[in-house]
Amino acid sequence: MRLVVVGAAGRMGRMLIRTIAESRDCVLSGAIERPGTAAIGQDAGIVAGMPSCGVTVMDEPGPAFAEADGVLDFTTPEATLAFSSLAAQARIVHIVGTTGMESAHLSELERAARNAVIIQSGNMSLGVNILAALIRKVAATLDSEWDIEVLEMHHRMKIDAPSGAALLLGEAAAAGRQMGLPGQRVAARDGHTGARTVGTIGFAALRGGTVIGDHKVIFAGGGERLELSHIAEDRSLFAQGAIKAALWGRDCKPGLYSMADVLGLDAP
Repeated sequence: MRLVVVGAAGRMGRMLIRTIAESRDCVLSGAIERPGTAAIGQDAGIVAGMPSCGVTVMDEPGPAFAEADGVLDFTTPEATLAFSSLAAQARIVHIVGTTGMESAHLSELERAARNAVIIQSGNMSLGVNILAALIRKVAATLDSEWDIEVLEMHHRMKIDAPSGAALLLGEAAAAGRQMGLPGQRVAARDGHTGARTVGTIGFAALRGGTVIGDHKVIFAGGGERLELSHIAEDRSLFAQGAIKAALWGRDCKPGLYSMADVLGLDAP
C-alpha cells in the first residue's frame, strides 16, 4: 500500500516514516511538510534518521495524494481538514491521528467522508482503544454512585489538554452510561469547588519531562476503587496502529470510521 506522510519532519512524522520502512505491507510514496520548513527538498529517510529512501519531502500534497493509496495524518486540526478535502478528491484512505479535534472539525470530516474512507481516533494505540471498550463496559455496569475520573500525563511539549486519548476514554465512560460527555465533563478544579456532582466525569492533565503518554480511568465507589490504565512506552505503537488502520480501510466503502471499527470492538 502506497502511503503519504504529512507533517513528515515532526516527531510523529519521522516515526511514521521509520515504521513504514519496517513494514512488509506498505511503502512510503510521499512526504509532505509546510512551505518554508527546513526539511523541504531533503530525502524523507534522511529526515527520519534513516538511510536515503528516494522520497523527497515536498510542500505540495496534491500530486503526492494522486499517486498514493492512503495518507497518515498527525498534524493540526486546521491542516487535517485541508488534507481531508484533498484525500477525498483523490479517493484515498485518510488516517487521522490528529489531536485537539473539536465537534466542528469532526463535522467537516463527516462531510469529506461522503467521498473517502476516513479513520479518525483520538489515539491510534491498539491498547488504548481496547481500554476504551473495557471502560465503556465497566461504566455501563456500575451505577452513577461510582465517580469517574480520567487522569493523563504527557511530555512537556504537548500543546493540547486533555489529550485525545483522555477524551476518547471519557467518551467511552459517558457512552457506557448512555449520556453525552460535554454535559458531564468537569475539565478542571481550583479553589472552593464544593462537593463533587454525582454523575460527572472529571479530567486532570499533567505535563512534564518526556512522558509519551500515561492514561488512567478511576472508578471510585464507597470503600473501593477500580483503576484501569494504559502506559505508552514507545511512540512507534501509534504509527503501527495508523498503518493497521490504513490497511484495514483500503477495501472499505467511503465513510467515517474509528479504531473501534478497525479492531472489531463494536461487533456483536
